[in-house]
Amino acid sequence: MSQNRNSRPNTKRTGERSEAAFLHKASQLGFALATPWGDSERYDFILDNGCDLLRIQIKATDSLRAHAYETRATYSLGKGRAVYSTYDIDFVAAHIIPLDLWYIVPVRECMRAPMLRFYPHREAKKMRLEKYRDAWHLLKPSHPQSNRRLTIYAATDSAIPVEHMQYQPPTLP
Repeated sequence: MSQNRNSRPNTKRTGERSEAAFLHKASQLGFALATPWGDSERYDFILDNGCDLLRIQIKATDSLRAHAYETRATYSLGKGRAVYSTYDIDFVAAHIIPLDLWYIVPVRECMRAPMLRFYPHREAKKMRLEKYRDAWHLLKPSHPQSNRRLTIYAATDSAIPVEHMQYQPPTLP
């Protein structure tokens, strides 16, 4: 399919390509991924890191504006916009398309300043979001999986001594 030179790019398709790129990159890093049914959730992926399920929203940007690649950590709400919160997502994965570069930004960082400006072409490391460049490690479990334990609590009727209890399989109709 060809596109008219003067027409604007289809932002939905651009976003879909970035979602595919995220799926490819994250699966290469060993994460399991799922997508929610439909288009109604505020996140694009559920990332399983072996211990936790994280909600990931993909944002894509492909052009420089005022010497920065920028996108917003917002979503449509009626006729307006709302800022993502911890109730909506866990991370924004911002894709700088021309450089195929990712910023993995915790949503808490986005809440106080939802305009996300990225300066990957600058040498200064003091830019607010630069510490999140290729920060895939933030998606890994915060605790080793080998220490994961399952604790089961049970209660019995105190009138029946435990040593007299026997397992009785359920009867089928």
